[in-house]
Amino acid sequence: MKDLIVKDNALINASYNLDLVEQRLILLAIIEARESGKGINANDPLTIHAESYINHFDVLKNGAYQALKEACKDLFARQFSYQEPRGKGVAHITSRWVSQIAYIEKTASVELIFSPAIIPLITRLEKQFTSYELEQVKGLSTGYAIRLYELLIAWRSSGKTPIIELSEFRERLGVLESEYHRMHDFKKRVLEPSLKQINENTDITVKEEQHKRGRNIIGFSFRFKQKAQPKKQQKTDPKRDPNTPDFFVEMTDAQRHLFAHKLSELPEVGSEYAEIGESSEDFTKRLADMLLEPKKFRMFYPLLEQLGFGSKKIQSASIKQVDEPKFIELQNMQVNGLSYHMSRDKKFAHLKLENESLDDFARRLRPMLKDPKQQIQFYDYVNAKK
Repeated sequence: MKDLIVKDNALINASYNLDLVEQRLILLAIIEARESGKGINANDPLTIHAESYINHFDVLKNGAYQALKEACKDLFARQFSYQEPRGKGVAHITSRWVSQIAYIEKTASVELIFSPAIIPLITRLEKQFTSYELEQVKGLSTGYAIRLYELLIAWRSSGKTPIIELSEFRERLGVLESEYHRMHDFKKRVLEPSLKQINENTDITVKEEQHKRGRNIIGFSFRFKQKAQPKKQQKTDPKRDPNTPDFFVEMTDAQRHLFAHKLSELPEVGSEYAEIGESSEDFTKRLADMLLEPKKFRMFYPLLEQLGFGSKKIQSASIKQVDEPKFIELQNMQVNGLSYHMSRDKKFAHLKLENESLDDFARRLRPMLKDPKQQIQFYDYVNAKK
């Protein structure tokens, strides 16, 4: 099983300063919690063995032991800060990463307990989160590069970030106030090496755009694209082989838009077919059009089947049928309430236009919720909230 890292986007966007070894320790602890079945809580320690650190990050044994010892001394003092909605306001929270940490000489291992504040930010998977495989950051040799990669893939669905103001960007990368004041130094020591490492060692290719006021750079934005991944050979039942020339199942409009939305969220589809700068909404519409073409339908069929699509037209095997989503009639009060909550839900942040206010975003969502074709992409959310 691949080592998956999952973090709430509040944590991805938090301000903190961890060095490379400390970040790697945190990542290994998240994996240990999942693979051991212990989960993450404020009472039970998680154990990270030096051997695991060595194997995951291809480092020398003696160097790993010393690095883990040093990390234990510093990690307890590290803090992070983030924002969280509270009623009608926003709470600005500061917390430690760990409430307890120890290095055990005899077993060459680290035991740590996460602080109570950070636990929901790692385990709260039903809300907006970012996930990636440890494999993607094992080749990154600075904490700045890991932080930048995490910031970028929080916007994986759209392939671009909004403009991040310079001061906020520095904080998110963990650059101290006393470091790299000159833009030349910041680019040379932080930004350019991080971009180079990400482009060479991860699953995305990224380009930065700098934004100026007069002659001064006031912020950065980024565009990135998934690298093409080797296609896996799919095993298919010859009785219903999607490669046969006459294989085609006509989908209803509702099915096309629903499954196009589900396809758009698959990394392998995004990396192969999404265009740089294309919005999630436009990508979904283009996929829905592709499903009208028999050749492209056959190409996507193995994935459609994984996502639960089936048809009575395929008689040679039983396939799970999917309830066709229906347009849900909403009262104006319901539309207003849904659009308000959706505009503030990170789940739909990829639909928000650059520099668009939350109220304008909510107003733009309202006609989409009343349109039978456009409402389909929000079917699960609307059906759950109606």
